[in-house]
Amino acid sequence: MNIQVLPEHKLSSVAPLKQCNVEKKEVELILVKDQNGVQYTSSSIIPTPSPRAGPPGSSDEERETWGKKIDFLLSVIGFAVDLANVWRFPYLCYKNGGGAFLIPYILFLVIAGMPLFYMELALGQYNREGAATVWKICPIFKGVGYTVILIALYVGFYYNVIIAWSLHYLFSSMTAELPWLNCGNRWNSENCTDPKNINGSLLGNGTSYAKYKITPAAEYYERGVLHLHESKGIQDLGLPRWELSLCLVVVVFILYFSLWKGVKSSGKVPAWCASHPLRLIRYVWIDAATQIFYSLGAGFGVLIAFASYNKFDNNCYRDALLTSTVNCVTSFFSGFAIFSVLGYMAYKHGVKIEDVATEGAGLVFIIYPEAISTLPGSTFWAIVFFIMLLTLGIDSSMGGMEAVITGLTDDFKILKRNRKIFTFITAFGTFLVALLCITNGGIYVLTLLDNFAAGTSILFGVLIEAIGVSWFYGVDRFSEDIERMMGFKPGLYWRLCWKFVSPAFLLFVVIASIVTSTGLRYDEYIFPQWSNIVGWGIAMSSMAFVPCYAIYKFFSMPGTFKQRIAYCITPEHEHHRVAEGDVRQFKVRAHLCVCLTANYKLHKKHSHCDSDTQ
Repeated sequence: MNIQVLPEHKLSSVAPLKQCNVEKKEVELILVKDQNGVQYTSSSIIPTPSPRAGPPGSSDEERETWGKKIDFLLSVIGFAVDLANVWRFPYLCYKNGGGAFLIPYILFLVIAGMPLFYMELALGQYNREGAATVWKICPIFKGVGYTVILIALYVGFYYNVIIAWSLHYLFSSMTAELPWLNCGNRWNSENCTDPKNINGSLLGNGTSYAKYKITPAAEYYERGVLHLHESKGIQDLGLPRWELSLCLVVVVFILYFSLWKGVKSSGKVPAWCASHPLRLIRYVWIDAATQIFYSLGAGFGVLIAFASYNKFDNNCYRDALLTSTVNCVTSFFSGFAIFSVLGYMAYKHGVKIEDVATEGAGLVFIIYPEAISTLPGSTFWAIVFFIMLLTLGIDSSMGGMEAVITGLTDDFKILKRNRKIFTFITAFGTFLVALLCITNGGIYVLTLLDNFAAGTSILFGVLIEAIGVSWFYGVDRFSEDIERMMGFKPGLYWRLCWKFVSPAFLLFVVIASIVTSTGLRYDEYIFPQWSNIVGWGIAMSSMAFVPCYAIYKFFSMPGTFKQRIAYCITPEHEHHRVAEGDVRQFKVRAHLCVCLTANYKLHKKHSHCDSDTQ
């Protein structure tokens, strides 16, 4: 009998079985036909890659991995645990009722923070790509990768300045007497008042001690370091301060030499740094939601970048639980430490604790230094404190720059081949823009960037990311990817959070952040209207990548309208199925599937195998 194998394009009625996972082998059905028209099917066992060998369509190029597992863990912890843990969480906790604030905080941690944290780690580790190229899983969403990369770059512009302040304070602490201890220095005004003479009766008129800007510590920060008194506003910046410029140069060099060789070298720095020491709804719940989100650091592309250098079978589920828990425990611990100091300051000056409670730079560069200056051995404790701030800032800034570098070098191979040069250009670029923040009016530029560069835009970016993974790529497919890496699928809780709870949470926070947005101000200075327009322009410049890239991708695809849509939402390694008319995303089952039990999952797996053979 003459047996003839039909060409592949004529075998539309019979397709290869897909991963029934029976003894980890695949069966290929080949249609054969004799001269009399009688058809036979012949089966053969074909070898399949190891279930933990890598994702379909992955490059054969060997990707760099972390030198040690602990380097990855401490890098993630170092990025997540940043200055916000010290200067924002304790104040929000106090402002919103203390222990009552922990209720929404823990709730949002469980339903959104951890699931998004886990999702980004798994997404980066499975695809082994940065924030942009990871969207080969759903090409139309690649714009959100550029969004988070640009946001990380914006944050680097001003975050390095805060590190430079910490370095300046560290150098200034290396004296027998701390420079912010007394009045009479060249930067002090005639109104400078010794803190010992300030008490509740002197303040009066509802003025809080935290806003009393004529203490030696306050004047050292605003007049000695920032030279804010020499500026009339954001329109009057002046020249960069040479002392801060030198500190900024040191910070940029530290970042460059930590990142230029990749994660095998950069992992050593965070390893050291991280181990160093209605109205209710409108405010309390929104504060809790945004704090847990920013604290964990999802959405900056950093977690995706870091995880992409993991070994393929690394247990990122355990890593997500561990690192997010460490981050939150650190916030609680810092709250105890900060409020012990604030309580001491309130007692010392005979005022209520709300008069000294504040957040942001005012806490770590005014209130805390003043408290330290009253302690025995104040020089030693000041050095320890500012080294802590320096390390908190450095590893977080490294994470942001790594997200930019990994995201773009994975996308543009010429940059990967010249990583050292590209790292230098990125670091030098952030230095040039940061010079605007160390002028006399630089604090106004920093305030504008802090409010708009990573405000609504980062929330919007993560919302689109969650929708892209959960609704277009598919929770069921994403769960299969995780199973291929670690040998087990995520539980029902995680799948429900990814599919419904987290996107709903993010949509709520995005809308709330827009509705509650107000004009910019720094203490008593109100920013001009044009600066708010500039700020929203900065925010929109990153968000615009999402629709712009989606439009570009649609028109760059071949075929009919429906085929273009199919190519845009189908993983790149499955584009051949679009030509065959087999588009998984066009099926309702692909969007509504959240397997409820192990039996259902098993049945679904077999039904998928059966449906592929029909």
